Amino acid sequence: MDVSFLGGPRPQRGIGVVAPFDFALDRELWRWVPDDVSLHLTRTPFVPVEVSLDLARLVSEHETLGEAVRALTAVAPEVVAYACTSGSFVGGIAGERAMCEAMTRSGAVPALTTSGALLDVLTELGVRRLALVTPYTVSVTRVLEEYVAEAGVRVAGCAFMGLTRHIWQVPYRDVVAMARQAVRPGAADALFISCTNLPTYDVIPQLEAELRIPVLSANQVTMWAALRRLGTRAVGPYQALIRHQGESASSGQWPVLPEEQQEGWT
Repeated sequence: MDVSFLGGPRPQRGIGVVAPFDFALDRELWRWVPDDVSLHLTRTPFVPVEVSLDLARLVSEHETLGEAVRALTAVAPEVVAYACTSGSFVGGIAGERAMCEAMTRSGAVPALTTSGALLDVLTELGVRRLALVTPYTVSVTRVLEEYVAEAGVRVAGCAFMGLTRHIWQVPYRDVVAMARQAVRPGAADALFISCTNLPTYDVIPQLEAELRIPVLSANQVTMWAALRRLGTRAVGPYQALIRHQGESASSGQWPVLPEEQQEGWT
């Protein structure tokens, strides 16, 4: 059959994504992306180190990021995102900004990071009190708390899992349990679930309906920020951050989940 009359695939805008070598949630990132945008992923080189502050520093070295960004320029993305939370908060706010500058120099395109995107979102939503959930050890979690505090946001509760490997295998029920532990009634304006390797997409609506505050995740804020740079919107049902793009954050309206989603992750 001659299909030449179709004229080829629809034009796509591109987002380059640099992820750590052990990143396993490519499909989750795609779930926030509209049909006319493509993600182009590359990974940092393997290093035999478990999840730790040492690993965060190794996968965020400017030379490593520069090589990854230069590889992505072959497909001409309009923006590049470094999808790693710990790797982008380990050097504090100054370190995160320096990473963005290094990536921009390497690819001649705008660059952002997960941790920088988090601060943008907190400003956008007016969050001053933030609860945290992390899969990390206590030492990595403390550095995230310091990063948030440096931005003038108070940590209003925190729960961590103490994991050093296989974070992408954590089930939703464990994420929900940690969120319930971290969020005290009336104490936080929002919850942030850290680590781009921790699955969160399907659990966000459940937690927002239960906790009655915006629930943010590492992959969510990364895609929100990257798509915003393109002048377009992330997609995702029953998520306060996505809804905020088209409505007032002060509307006070919370999503009503379909019945099949109201049973919870127990």
